[in-house]
Amino acid sequence: MVARLRRRRRLAPKAPLQLFLGSRLLVWLVAVYAWLWSTPRVRGWPDLGYVTEVWARFDSNWFLGIARDGYKPNGGAVFYPLYPLSVAGVARALGGYYVTAGIVVSLVAGGAAFLLLDRLARPRLGAEGARRALLYLAVFPMSLFLQAAYSESLYLLCAVAAFVLAERGRWLPAALAAGLAMLTRIAGVALLPSLLLLAWRSPDRRRACASLVAAPVVAALYPLWLWVKLDAPRAEFAAEAGWNRHLSHAGPLGGLWDGTRAAWAGVEQLVSGSRTHIYWTQSHSDPFYVATHNLEDFAFFTVFLALGILAWRRFGAPYGLYVLVGLALPLSVPHLGYPLLSMPRFCLTLFPAFFALATVASTRRREILTVAVSSALLGAAVIAWVAGRWVS
Repeated sequence: MVARLRRRRRLAPKAPLQLFLGSRLLVWLVAVYAWLWSTPRVRGWPDLGYVTEVWARFDSNWFLGIARDGYKPNGGAVFYPLYPLSVAGVARALGGYYVTAGIVVSLVAGGAAFLLLDRLARPRLGAEGARRALLYLAVFPMSLFLQAAYSESLYLLCAVAAFVLAERGRWLPAALAAGLAMLTRIAGVALLPSLLLLAWRSPDRRRACASLVAAPVVAALYPLWLWVKLDAPRAEFAAEAGWNRHLSHAGPLGGLWDGTRAAWAGVEQLVSGSRTHIYWTQSHSDPFYVATHNLEDFAFFTVFLALGILAWRRFGAPYGLYVLVGLALPLSVPHLGYPLLSMPRFCLTLFPAFFALATVASTRRREILTVAVSSALLGAAVIAWVAGRWVS
């Protein structure tokens, strides 16, 4: 009996990795199915190399281009350097296969993130609750980005590592992980309030807070490099204008107001059934597409706002604060036509929200319902992605 329990304990750490890889395999199978049906064929099967190429879409071209050719003064500075640098290193080891390298980096970082998430979730949710939290993350509609040539997996790993290290009182490594997160995505700034709060509550408050200074120092390496290389230290911020984003003078309230108006206009557009009368200013030719897109973005924001508040109540202010600040950042730079553009993808890395979801969808019936709905949306997102439609 004792030997059996010890064996289970040894095997337990493998469960998060098995869940991650199993879900990635299922997503890949859906992508292959969609690819086989959507790719025109004259004779025989299409080139099987496309099975990997399909995971390089949209922003992937920027990441892979930077990995291959470096930064150029063309707006690419908005894509932060840690992911393309990692891809470049792996690609050289693989003989120049950059798409494959991008997938490898995402899969390795995603698997490591799941292992750390399990360690973070178990003390708060128990083994069964931790399993549910990871499951809900694995089937989240935007989890397809965890294997695409995008920076989501690497950022998630850095963010979770920062929390794990801070919870263990290893403040300098936690600060370095947060700095690496900020070198992956500007969203890494959302880690700082939570880490500062954890440090303030630490028995060794002075040392903990002083150690966190390393995070912005590491993050400052990127604008410093831009200054030296391109003579443009603020290029990563200025480039947002080229992506139709603008800094709201009202902060997150500005994006929230625009997002609410766009969502209501979407309801009016769909209810009216008219494509001639436009309820929301936009550049896309189909107002129904714009209406649906804005409603989807607003729905994800609303759900994760509620989960962030719940995470604050259940797991403490640092965890809830990370979710709420993570939502506030894109609200502060709303898109002109789609105020909450990419909000579903931004929610993917707000891991305390999935902890909170695990406490809500805690019964077997709720778990089945949550997985069924989320998996259906994930399948639809993968099919749209393979077809070359914008997914975010």
